[in-house]
Amino acid sequence: MGFLKADNIFSGYGEKDILQGVSLHIEPSEIITIIGPNGAGKSTFLKTLAGLLKPHRGEILFQGEPIHGSRPSEITRKGICYVPQEENIFPNLSVAENLEMGSYVLQKGWQQRQADAFHRFPILEKRKGVRAGALSGGERQMLAMGMALMVEPKLLLLDEPSAGLAPNLVEMIFQKVIEINQQGIAILMVEQNALESLKLSHRGYVMVMGKIRMEGSGKELLANPEIRESFLGR
Repeated sequence: MGFLKADNIFSGYGEKDILQGVSLHIEPSEIITIIGPNGAGKSTFLKTLAGLLKPHRGEILFQGEPIHGSRPSEITRKGICYVPQEENIFPNLSVAENLEMGSYVLQKGWQQRQADAFHRFPILEKRKGVRAGALSGGERQMLAMGMALMVEPKLLLLDEPSAGLAPNLVEMIFQKVIEINQQGIAILMVEQNALESLKLSHRGYVMVMGKIRMEGSGKELLANPEIRESFLGR
């Protein structure tokens, strides 16, 4: 059945379908990466899983229960948390206040989860009183991930977590992804950095023009000549 299963999803904006029958599945504790050209529908798919967009056709099952008609807050409570690429923090609040805001659907015990977030991201503890808008790009991304973890998700949806970051910060973010996954949290990630993201992924999907064109293990996709030419530059 799958931990999460999306079946024949048509979704988009207004009456326009960006996704043209997307089907995929995620198993517990997997890291899955979706790669593809800009405009392929990757971010649209994450927004649909998170409940920000309602699919026009198809169904989404999470742990056997349909969620495609649920509100975003209900989906979060079920254990799916979405980290968008942009506008993923509250810039006028402090780092500590952002983490507290992240626990809005699971308030009980938030202080311990905030302490856990500081343990996972030590740089955030050093800057806990700093206004989040003053953070570097890498620090903002870590804060956004920390906020998502405040609701103890079972599945984390990450939209371009390495976008715009310097190479050393990209490596740090991907290492955090691995560490989070090692705690039993499944991760579905959309990434332009196909090389590094597929290296750490159990499986991957290639999305083109709103459809899944290819799937396989991270190693299989990295070794595929077509993938290497289209997305890895060689």
